Amino acid sequence: MYDEYNRANYELIQKTSPIVGGLIQKEFERQSNNIELIASENYCSEAVLAACGSCLSWKYAEGYPSGRPTGNNGRYYGGCEIVDQIEQYCCEVWQKVFDTDYHVNVQPHSGSQANFAAYKALLNVGDTILSFDLDHGGHLTHGSSVNFSGNLYHMEFYDVNEEGYIDMESVRKKALECHPKLILTGASAYSRIIDFKAFSEIAKEVGAYFMVDMAHIAGLVAGGVHPSPFGYADIVTTTTHKTLRGPRGGLIFAKPIEVDGKPLHKRVDSAVFPYAQGGPLEHIIAAKAVCAEEALRPEFKDYAKKVVENCAALCDEFLKLGYKVVTGGTDNHLILLDLSDEPFSGKVLQERCDERGITLNKNCVPNEKRSPMQTSGVRIGTAAMTTRGYEADDFRAAVRKIDAIIKELREEYKDK
Repeated sequence: MYDEYNRANYELIQKTSPIVGGLIQKEFERQSNNIELIASENYCSEAVLAACGSCLSWKYAEGYPSGRPTGNNGRYYGGCEIVDQIEQYCCEVWQKVFDTDYHVNVQPHSGSQANFAAYKALLNVGDTILSFDLDHGGHLTHGSSVNFSGNLYHMEFYDVNEEGYIDMESVRKKALECHPKLILTGASAYSRIIDFKAFSEIAKEVGAYFMVDMAHIAGLVAGGVHPSPFGYADIVTTTTHKTLRGPRGGLIFAKPIEVDGKPLHKRVDSAVFPYAQGGPLEHIIAAKAVCAEEALRPEFKDYAKKVVENCAALCDEFLKLGYKVVTGGTDNHLILLDLSDEPFSGKVLQERCDERGITLNKNCVPNEKRSPMQTSGVRIGTAAMTTRGYEADDFRAAVRKIDAIIKELREEYKDK
């Protein structure tokens, strides 16, 4: 992929910096030759790459486009007429992607910063958040003690049942016990459909706001193969670089409601700028707009459908070979392979796969017994290789390669 595009860029960089150019070329070759199965990675189009490297890279534009419904005073820099149009268009096209009237802020530099600003818009420091436990499939920014979320807010967690599913009655019981101000759902390693309607009903019952971080599944939502959180959640955050196949970056969508007497969209915008960030990355915002346009095309729906079908085939092959998969299956773009009974860790398998040209990542499993640096599982996704043209049989073949590596490791570790 991108051979001509990469060659032109490589030659340009090489003239100025042979070292950097050479390293980028090596990474390009790694990405081109490896079987890329990391669930949070994908390949974007050449058009998205071109926007990322455009003349917008050096344009400063603190503030927001004039005319946004936020009561702002526009930009704090001159020369923003064109970037105003780009950013406003980017907001409009993302509303079309998710068929929503939610206000959208396209400035967050990442999903983590989108979550930081979303919490700020809804909460005060010390407020209680009920969220999905990281060790059971949640995300670092959903309350981990080593993250800002776990330090700024009082965290309570729900987890999965013995079958690996989120148990909504357990979530409801926990919410009634801790009376959170915010209930949060979304995951980085959960392979099943998330019931946004049920979460919303629980939030209403306990008087909490409801937030969805759909970073992993946003492309599946856009493609119509996962239920949408819009209409249920008060605030929705996402990245644009996973299943959406865009640039690395974040988005925040705010429902047209008031929080403490102020429209939520105004609170979101001020939480992003000036509270959390300075100047927006207008080249990335342009790339987000290109990504959104691509997500509106019929072929993107075909892609999202194939991602899910391919993941089901991959999961089925592991199960046929006798492996344990958390929940025993998948509804989305990833699976969590459970290695709890193996003599080696997820880290060991990750490293051995790296040596053999297969890229995946170690990941904790529910009721993890090993450390987060070792783990008893690996996370495997199909979004990137589906972009590369892999079909179900290709993923089945990849599973058999991983199976051979696991059998090799079993032999090495059987006497240790």
